[in-house]
Amino acid sequence: MSLVFSMGKYEAQIPTDRMYSDNHLWVQEAAGGFRVGFTAYSVRLLQDVYFLDWSVDSNTPVKRKQEIGEIESSKAVSTLYPPADGIIGHFNTALMDDPSVINTDNYEQGWLYTFETQARFMSPQEYVDFLGTKWDETQRMIKGQLND
Repeated sequence: MSLVFSMGKYEAQIPTDRMYSDNHLWVQEAAGGFRVGFTAYSVRLLQDVYFLDWSVDSNTPVKRKQEIGEIESSKAVSTLYPPADGIIGHFNTALMDDPSVINTDNYEQGWLYTFETQARFMSPQEYVDFLGTKWDETQRMIKGQLND
């Protein structure tokens, strides 16, 4: 089951079987902690991911605002940060060969890495509500990029 957040003409599906961070990552319980991936909201803003690079190694302790890698898409090069303080477990190595899976299957095969943390994340409804508080600002940013 999913909730839906309307992004203009696009509907971002927000599955209810996982939790969410304010930097637009989903976290889902998995062996040894959580799996982490991009939400439909973030994939829509990135558009057409084609390069992914990690600047940390597996089994590395990280802080919430610490840079852990970069992702390149048709829109921009973006810095990646973890959803909370914790330990990066292992990376989804299939994405190193073909990060475009993030575009087509971000909630399943397009997961990024495993993560151990004690942090609390937003419920699906809390995340949808959070998106509602950010959407006007996001639209202004998108329109600004289009006018550059």
